[in-house]
Amino acid sequence: MKETFFNLKNTLFGRRNQPRYEGGAVEKSHEGDYVELDSSAESTGRQRVAVKQFVMEDFEDIKPVLDCLRNGSTIALINIAPLKNKDIVELKRAVNKLKKTCDALEGDLAGFGEDYIVATPEFAYVQRNKSETPSPTDNIEDDEM
Repeated sequence: MKETFFNLKNTLFGRRNQPRYEGGAVEKSHEGDYVELDSSAESTGRQRVAVKQFVMEDFEDIKPVLDCLRNGSTIALINIAPLKNKDIVELKRAVNKLKKTCDALEGDLAGFGEDYIVATPEFAYVQRNKSETPSPTDNIEDDEM
């Protein structure tokens, strides 16, 4: 097993055919052995995060937001002002749908001011300031309960 790990190390660092010294003896690596690596994986192991802006004019505008959240690498900033001015019942319905999706994804949902909501997947959260009073959009989902 030690030999396998050493061969893997030599393969990764390009010293595959060089002899190695172990305890004063020279060992040659096996010519037929190779290690296949996944080249599509990123070297750092970190995935890039997208922050996308959405405008909600109708309830149907919620679908692209939910799709991006389910993808898992997008933080959604949602302008709810057009829907709020048009139909408050549809806005409450959309916010409840967002809240249920964020809960299922173990994400977070919060309001910013009067006109924006942020929705995050599980890797991110919204830090809330305890000293500030909550925004009216934070409690939209509580009004129907």
